[in-house]
Amino acid sequence: MSLERINPEELSPPTGFSHAVVASGSRLVALAGQTALDGEGELVGTTLVEQFEQALGNLLGALAAAGGTPDRLVRVTVYAVDVADYRRHAAELGRVWRKLAGRDYPAMAVLGIVRLWDAQALVELDGLAVLD
Repeated sequence: MSLERINPEELSPPTGFSHAVVASGSRLVALAGQTALDGEGELVGTTLVEQFEQALGNLLGALAAAGGTPDRLVRVTVYAVDVADYRRHAAELGRVWRKLAGRDYPAMAVLGIVRLWDAQALVELDGLAVLD
């Protein structure tokens, strides 16, 4: 299994993501959207950063259960109910990412949405990973 992260010089320098990830491997893992729900189905945290940490932990937990590690992520989509708030907290969110997932960034997108399934949820993450 190999991953090649591609960041062409003619594109804007990526911060917290890769422009493209080329993956080769034998298993594709689709990771369902994860919010800040704990194991009891209760929402954890009231701030974006708190909820992002729980949601990312949930996403990585699902990946681990499938036999993967954070460096195998090739794509993550972030759904935020307040993109301006997400941008304001970008540095903190980056620290959370590095703490839980390391410094290997997948291709990413942040989408602003009206609301999530759980009305108090502020953020949701889903993703794709390629395993050996």
